[in-house]
Amino acid sequence: MIDSVSLEAGRPWPLGASWDGHGVNFALFSAHAEGVDLCLFDGMRMRALPLRECSDQVWHGYLAGAGPGMRYAYRVHGPYAPDKGHRFNAHRLLLDPYAREIVGRFSWPAHDDPAHSLTAAVVDERFDWGDDTAPAIPWSETVLYEAHVKGISRQHPDVPEVLRGTYAGLAAPVMIEHFRRLGVTSLNLLPVHFFLDEQRLANEGRVNYWGYNSLAFFAPEPRYAARIGGQSVIAEFKTMVRSLHAAGLEVILDVVFNHTAETDEWGPTLSFRGIDNLSYYRLPAGNFAAYENFSGCGNTLNVAHPRVLQLVMDALRYWVEVMHVDGFRFDLAAALTRDSAFLAALRQDPALQRTKLIAEPWDIGPQGYRLGRFLPGWSEWNDRFRDDVRAFWLTHEAGAGQLAQRLAGSSEIFRIAGRAPQAGTNFVTAHDGFTLRDLVSYQTKHNELNGEDNRDGHGHNCSWNCGEEGESSDPAVLGRRRRLQRALLTTLMISQGVPMLQGGDELGRSQAGNNNAYCQDNAMTWLDWRNADPDLIAFVAGLIALRRRFPQLRRRTWLSGETNGAGQPDVDWWHPAGRPMRIADWQSKKLGAFGMQLAPETPTTSDQGQTLLCLINRDEIPVSFLLPAGVWQQICESGAHSPFAACRREKTTPVAARSVQILARE
Repeated sequence: MIDSVSLEAGRPWPLGASWDGHGVNFALFSAHAEGVDLCLFDGMRMRALPLRECSDQVWHGYLAGAGPGMRYAYRVHGPYAPDKGHRFNAHRLLLDPYAREIVGRFSWPAHDDPAHSLTAAVVDERFDWGDDTAPAIPWSETVLYEAHVKGISRQHPDVPEVLRGTYAGLAAPVMIEHFRRLGVTSLNLLPVHFFLDEQRLANEGRVNYWGYNSLAFFAPEPRYAARIGGQSVIAEFKTMVRSLHAAGLEVILDVVFNHTAETDEWGPTLSFRGIDNLSYYRLPAGNFAAYENFSGCGNTLNVAHPRVLQLVMDALRYWVEVMHVDGFRFDLAAALTRDSAFLAALRQDPALQRTKLIAEPWDIGPQGYRLGRFLPGWSEWNDRFRDDVRAFWLTHEAGAGQLAQRLAGSSEIFRIAGRAPQAGTNFVTAHDGFTLRDLVSYQTKHNELNGEDNRDGHGHNCSWNCGEEGESSDPAVLGRRRRLQRALLTTLMISQGVPMLQGGDELGRSQAGNNNAYCQDNAMTWLDWRNADPDLIAFVAGLIALRRRFPQLRRRTWLSGETNGAGQPDVDWWHPAGRPMRIADWQSKKLGAFGMQLAPETPTTSDQGQTLLCLINRDEIPVSFLLPAGVWQQICESGAHSPFAACRREKTTPVAARSVQILARE
């Protein structure tokens, strides 16, 4: 078939391979190429056709009669002059940066042989979305659930075996039932863009399980596809989104636009480097043979270049408009903001304005820690919340004043430029670090199985093993761990801002003390549903239900101490002795018990009009609190065996050791 093909001129837009029902238009940006060949594949046969047209630095051609399923790649001609930033090699087969579907499996060492190279496939984007509608959940109602597509269902006994660990498995009825029972609103999926395993990991028999090593920003990772009935990877992903939307759940993607899998100057030439290295990557002034490495992964995408910024924006719009996702969490987002128009471009884009945008607001570049410096409309991972909450409950290195700041939404960080409390995404644990169970079971990290002699991963975890390192059968140790896990979860759910739960923490899962399990694609990281803790699942569901029941736990305006319509201050900070907290109390590192009273935003006769009192006790013994005036109904005691059993409290209430008690005024 490919013997008789010839190219027409085509057009320079849109970039990528676009099927119009009659043929395919190919368009590839390269500002410094001297020539570009379109390589077409028919089985093991390949034919290279020169793209003779170049308009505004875009090489293009149209192939009449071509359609979905056609495999293609590029060869790009130009100088190999690393000292000038050029790394062209016309022998290399290169992936289209706009590829929608990747065919083949990459293996080390990288090959130029077409039989061992990755290729792209032309796709048919048509899909029956039916009446699919984005849930459009307000930020104030949002509860994030961080999940890995494979790990979440890989060991679930009630997911059909053929679907476990796949897009289809994630949206299986039993999984959706679990999400809805918990009450989470939005799934934050670890990277699903096509990615590679680093050479070191491959040589050691490991993989990049987390997927933070993207190569194709438009293509869903095929390793997560079940392909039932011959369904394409793209169709399976869309079916997953449609099913989750039907259940009222949002889909948020973790995206990695800070670097690519081509790594440093010693890495493979697979796409961007061979197409136009000088445009796509940040190169140090005076040493164009090297790469700026703000990511720690060998290179940094040059988002300051207009065409690279266009690539990022086009990819985001594609996932929203074509794949129907609801938002993005940007890995090492500081790398995208440096010297670029990225934030301004996102702010004005009509397709992206309605999406949720979450920043990991740091990288390892100059002035890379940018917490609180993103624009209104963004939410940011709040590592100050993580560290202070851990330090309060586990190491006692943080006092009541620091915890109160986190409970109040970290206003000293985010209350600028008209931003709301939802500018902060609060979390106690995430994929990067200990699980919740390990946080209270290990004093130090245990990453020996990663093959780096336990040098990798964070050394400062603010963790506490409760008296014994690792697994324990001591009832006293287990009791402390149980109480602290529940106290940490309760703190997360009563804090202003957007709460994020790490998937599996509600099951009580462990990674055996590994706090950097990025290369562990095995039972260490897969959720262990057979040994899930049903009481902990019920506890998390109960907490989220309480957060949903009481609007003052998810305010859209900042706590200020000002009075509401009934003359109550929106927040009162309460000392166990039955008085407001004083300056000396806040400055004390020893005071481990205090309360937060939250008035209703709009007083009514319903639950939503009730005043809440959250009493915190990190001490190892119970603390008796003198209560504010009124009759109170205890609705949660995190340390109790029946945490949501109701009882009346007047004048005083005992708060159990290492626990949080929540009361509502009758």
